[in-house]
Amino acid sequence: MKRFCFTIAIVIFVAAAIAWLADSNYREYPKAEFHDSVYAKLKESGEIKRAKQMPNQWFYMQRAYPNESIPKEKYLNAISEAKELRTDSKGGNLRDVVWSPAGPTNIPGRITDIAVHPSNPTIVYAASAAGGVFKSTNSGQAWTPIFDSEGTQSIGAIAIHPDNPSVLYVGTGEANGSGDSYEGTGIYKSTDAGASWTHIGLPESYHIGRIVIEPLRPETVFVAVLGKLFGTNSERGVYRSTNGGGTWEQLLYIDDTTACVDIAYDDQNEYLFAAMWHRWRCPTDRRVGGYESGIYRSTDHGESWNRLSTGLPPPGEDVGRIGLAVESNSHTVYAIYADHPGYFIGVYKSTNAGTSWIQTNDGALTDIYSSFGWYFGNIRVAPGSPNIVFALGVDLFKSTNGGSSWSYADNGIHVDHHAFYINPSDINMIYDGCDGGMNYSTNQADSWTRRYNMPNTQFYAITIDYQNPERLYGGTQDNGTMRTLTGATDDWDHILGGDGFYCLVDYTDPDVIYAEYQWGYVYESTNGGYSFDWALGDMDYYADRHNWCTPFAMDPSDHNTLYYGSNRLYRTTNGGNDWVAISGDLTDGPGPGNLTYGTITTIDVARTDDSVVYVGTDDSNVWVTQNCGGSWQNISGSLPNRWVTRVAVDPHDASIAYVTLSGYKESDHLPHIFRTTNYGASWTAIDGNLPDAPINDVIADPHLDSVLYIGTDVDIYYTTDLGTTWEPLGTGMPLSPIHDLAFHTQTRKLVVGTHGRSMYSAIIECFGSADSDGDEIGDACDNCPDDYNPSQEDSDYDLVGDSCDNCIDVSNPDQADRDNDGVGDTCDNCPDDYNPDQLDSDGDNIGDACDFLCGDVNGSGGVDVDDVVYLIAYIFSGGPEPDPYESGDVDCKGNVDVDDVVYLINYIFSGGPEPCADCP
Repeated sequence: MKRFCFTIAIVIFVAAAIAWLADSNYREYPKAEFHDSVYAKLKESGEIKRAKQMPNQWFYMQRAYPNESIPKEKYLNAISEAKELRTDSKGGNLRDVVWSPAGPTNIPGRITDIAVHPSNPTIVYAASAAGGVFKSTNSGQAWTPIFDSEGTQSIGAIAIHPDNPSVLYVGTGEANGSGDSYEGTGIYKSTDAGASWTHIGLPESYHIGRIVIEPLRPETVFVAVLGKLFGTNSERGVYRSTNGGGTWEQLLYIDDTTACVDIAYDDQNEYLFAAMWHRWRCPTDRRVGGYESGIYRSTDHGESWNRLSTGLPPPGEDVGRIGLAVESNSHTVYAIYADHPGYFIGVYKSTNAGTSWIQTNDGALTDIYSSFGWYFGNIRVAPGSPNIVFALGVDLFKSTNGGSSWSYADNGIHVDHHAFYINPSDINMIYDGCDGGMNYSTNQADSWTRRYNMPNTQFYAITIDYQNPERLYGGTQDNGTMRTLTGATDDWDHILGGDGFYCLVDYTDPDVIYAEYQWGYVYESTNGGYSFDWALGDMDYYADRHNWCTPFAMDPSDHNTLYYGSNRLYRTTNGGNDWVAISGDLTDGPGPGNLTYGTITTIDVARTDDSVVYVGTDDSNVWVTQNCGGSWQNISGSLPNRWVTRVAVDPHDASIAYVTLSGYKESDHLPHIFRTTNYGASWTAIDGNLPDAPINDVIADPHLDSVLYIGTDVDIYYTTDLGTTWEPLGTGMPLSPIHDLAFHTQTRKLVVGTHGRSMYSAIIECFGSADSDGDEIGDACDNCPDDYNPSQEDSDYDLVGDSCDNCIDVSNPDQADRDNDGVGDTCDNCPDDYNPDQLDSDGDNIGDACDFLCGDVNGSGGVDVDDVVYLIAYIFSGGPEPDPYESGDVDCKGNVDVDDVVYLINYIFSGGPEPCADCP
């Protein structure tokens, strides 16, 4: 039976919005498509508390904790182990599942670079921040992934051979300074237009900003290497190969914290320009500028270098990222500068191949970077037309007069621009790559055709509409919360903006949807997602710390009860109108520095007993309450000191739970999944033969004993023996980080949310199971195996089908029935007395079988002198016992004696209190 928890509200709602740190720099960009479909309305009404947020380092922090960086060799080993498991898998059962893309394709993610066939501009290659490399043969109307087998999905740069376009180079590791994708593993080469790839070096490059091929010596390749973002290393600067990547030499190196982020080549003078950038980050600090940032030039193919200075910003600790572009015919060079911490400095121009510079009239570009210029940094000039130049940032700007004036060139496309290609043979033909995929123009950016058809969305969390399982929802990096209403891959739409995270659909009413912005701003829609209102009610939001991806969960037995995790756990019983804290701080407190630690990362409520709630945190704490927050036990025990990514309760037993962990261990193997069978009193590692990589989610199959599914950073796996052995689950999905899983019980539909390759789905068959009722649903997966029920209707969502549920409208998965009358105790009006007819003559919700009138000891239906006589005969003359016995205990003392006779006489003859008036 459902337990009720009574708590005292101690929080006061703060109605006034407190500005986000970057609010003073926020402004609207009317000519660009903001990814916030409802942002402007919410901001204007005061319902949203924070403005557009810069990219966050949550992805990296999660995997590095408690260290400052991810051990690269461990990540490479994990990819290798994942590939081996795919090769060695013997198939059968769940291995034979085939994954289908579930979308979206029409709301793509971030593009970092573009390469175009030199003689056929309809053949385009796009580098994705976290989705690998895509190829199109029709100007971006359709895309094919061509880098999936390599296991490294973060791409920084791509280049195509000018004479042999079958030769491609790909530099892995995004250069944009964001922490939401993995570091790269070096540079790769294809000699068959992307059909196959070979790793050709620079394994410690971590991030690659640009690849430039000398047009007159096409076997000479220059690479801008950034090195580690979180940490220092010496493999950074400008590298060169003179034999097509066979060997590499470092040409320009300043120190172990100065990257080369961009290079540009003047093929008329044969000058090489390099943009050097001092930047360094750790989990508690960020440095994106310094004295070493500047532009260098080589006039001898990189053998020697000079730092350029005349007319450029002088060296200083605030000089940040720089982008370069060269128009060789006129010896014109453009450079765009950001500062530390990330604001725009200016656009500079040289007409003498870099010898001297002047600042353009760039006042219109003041807010082009908002406050995070380290995320941008590119500028492009039209070949043969040095006065036509484009500056890339949050918005896209264009100048047609060499920088004397600038105007918006977005014209309705998505914001945050990173890649740009102008066709040398026709400068009206342009490709643009942004945080919303690819765009195409045939009129020099006067208008754009959106190529929104690439499956490279970066999901944080996903969910399935219980009543309409074709409807998939998810929160994404930079593209808000989105959904499909049909299950198609190309009809997804935004329902809430910002960066999107957890999303819940009420399992009793699909029009009720909860979704959130970054840092846990939760909103509720009651009209199917067409408008949203603040859902945190009276919670004092700013009193607590909140995770970038703040978890919230719905009680599986009561759709109006939700839980929300800051550094404390909150609970509402009325759909978010009122919240109360049901715990103290469940973390070890805030971490050092200016980044957020000490927050709840995962919540799960037991299906079989909703007073049992498990919680995990980013600083390795795991807690459980068995009385709905009345008391808490820290059950971290011997679990490793790693970020807790998920706690999941067994669907049939509240004492059984699973914990998954992120991170890597420097030396020994680190188990990433544990199981308890005693509410966390002890834990057992069940990682078996899994790759040593972060695990982000776990689902226990509600039908198949000992079967678990997990999403990891290097594949999805399943076990049929509770973790002794694991195998890859199905085929047809790239080796991409999997952030979330969702399972629809009735249809057995499993959906995967990847961070870089959108969603995939599959139906998990009920293998090795008889079908007793002939409804084509195996007994092990049938919610009513002895009754024909192909619809699997389950009105109370307790995994027991209506066809055989003894309490259809109230969740009672244990089907307890003490009196064996076929009516479950949860909805039996007299659970201790056999009464299958549930008769209740007086309508008091107490069945006649156990209902009684206190004082009516003879069962006549009233209280009068005959009952006094009956009671005296029972006590003094051995007469029959009152039926039920409690009807004679009129003074509520727990027994029937002479005091009850006196009480009854006083009531009947002297106007005393009614029988049982003092009973609790």
